[in-house]
Amino acid sequence: MKPMIQVALDFDELPRALKLAREAVEGGIDWLEVGTPLLKSEGMEAVRALRREFPDHKIICDTKTMDAGRAEVEMAAKSGADAAVVMGMTADETIQDAVRAGRNYGIEIVIDLMGVTDLAGRSKQLAEWGVDQLCVHTPIDEQMSGKTSFDRVKAVAGVVDIPISVAGGIHSETAAAAIAAGASVLIVGGALTKATDAVEAARRLRKAADEGVAIESDLYKRATTDDEIRDVFLQASTANISDGNHRAPCLEGIRSIVPGAVLAGRATTVLTCPGDWAKPVEAIDRAEPGSVIVIAAGGVPPAVWGELATNSCVQRKLAGVVIDGAARDSAGIRALGFPVFARHVTSHAGEPKGLGDIGVPIRVSGQTIVPGDWIVGDDDGVLVIPKARAAEIANRGQDCLEKENRIRAEITEGQTTLAKVQNLLRWEKQG
Repeated sequence: MKPMIQVALDFDELPRALKLAREAVEGGIDWLEVGTPLLKSEGMEAVRALRREFPDHKIICDTKTMDAGRAEVEMAAKSGADAAVVMGMTADETIQDAVRAGRNYGIEIVIDLMGVTDLAGRSKQLAEWGVDQLCVHTPIDEQMSGKTSFDRVKAVAGVVDIPISVAGGIHSETAAAAIAAGASVLIVGGALTKATDAVEAARRLRKAADEGVAIESDLYKRATTDDEIRDVFLQASTANISDGNHRAPCLEGIRSIVPGAVLAGRATTVLTCPGDWAKPVEAIDRAEPGSVIVIAAGGVPPAVWGELATNSCVQRKLAGVVIDGAARDSAGIRALGFPVFARHVTSHAGEPKGLGDIGVPIRVSGQTIVPGDWIVGDDDGVLVIPKARAAEIANRGQDCLEKENRIRAEITEGQTTLAKVQNLLRWEKQG
C-alpha cells in the first residue's frame, strides 16, 4: 500500500487552515488533521468545517486527550472526525474507555506516544487493547534541539503490526527515511503549512514518499552541527532570531559600518581600554577562521579598529568584528565589504598600550558574552546567542522565517494586509 500523507493544520485561524487544506489536497495529500492549536482556537467547528468541504477525505481530530476519553471521542465523532488522538502516557482506563467509545461511534483511536519512555512495552500493550494506530511524535520543542523520530519508529515497528504514523521533522528529504523506518503514515506540518507554494510542496512530498527518494529541501530542516547552525544564522534575520527567542534584545547601539553585511560565528572576546588597539589586533592572530572578534572597549572613542585590522581579518578568514567602542577608516572597511559593527565611528585612534585580555568574559550593552557564544549581526543589529542554546535558537529563528514566508505569500496572493491575515483584532488583549 502506498504511504498516507497527513497534513497537520496547526493554525490559530480557521480560514487559513481551510486555505492550506485546499492546496494540500490539490497537491495529493490524503488525510487532513485538525491540529491541536486549531482545535483549541476554533473548537469542534474546525472539524465540522473540514467535513463539509472535504466529505471524502479522512479527518483526524488531534484532541491529545489525557482525561475523559469517552466524552472527547464522542465529540470528535459527532463533529465528523474519522479519528481522534489520545495520549499514550495517560491513564490506562482513559485509553481503554476511548477505545470502547471509538467502537461505539465508529471512529478510530490514534495513540500519540509523545512522552512514553517504554516504547516497546507500551506499544504492545496498546495494540492488545485494540487501538487503531500508534503515532511516534517528536514535539516541536524537541525538534528545535535537532531531535528526530526515526529510531523510535523502528523500535515501535519491531513489536506491533498496526499502522504507525510519524510526526516531527517530515519533509521531502526525510519522507523516504521515515517510511524505511516503518511508518505508513507521514504527518507533515511546517513543510506544508509554512510553504509559499503548498500545492507544489505537497507534490514534492507525494513524489518523495511514493518513489522512496529524498528530494532536496532548502527549508524545514533543523540544524545540529556548527556548520548547519552558521548556515541558519546567515539565512534567518536577527529579527527572526529575536522573535524565536522571546523577543531577545540586540546589543543596543551597535550598528553595521557596511550596509547589508551579515555575520555569524563564535565569539573570540577581547577586553581593552578606550583607544587601546593592541589586544584587538593581537586577537586577529588568535581567533579561529570563521569566528567573530567581540571587543569591549568601554563604549567610547578613541578608535580601537580600522581598515588595516579589517584587512588582516579578511586574510585570516574571520567572520566579522563587533566593537563596543569606536572604529575608523569606514570608507576603507566598506570597500572591503567585511562585516564590522561598532558603537561609534571616529577619525582618531588611541595608542597600543596592551592593557586588557583576550578570551575572557566581557559585558556589552548589559549582556555577558563568553568565548564560544554565537554572534549574529545584520542591518538591524547584533545578537548574542549562548553557546549551550545555539542549535535551539537557530532552529526557532528559522521557524519564524518559514512562517513569515507563508504569511507574506498570503498577503500578496490575497492582496490583503497582515492584520487581516492574522485577524489581529481577535487576538488583542481584552480588558
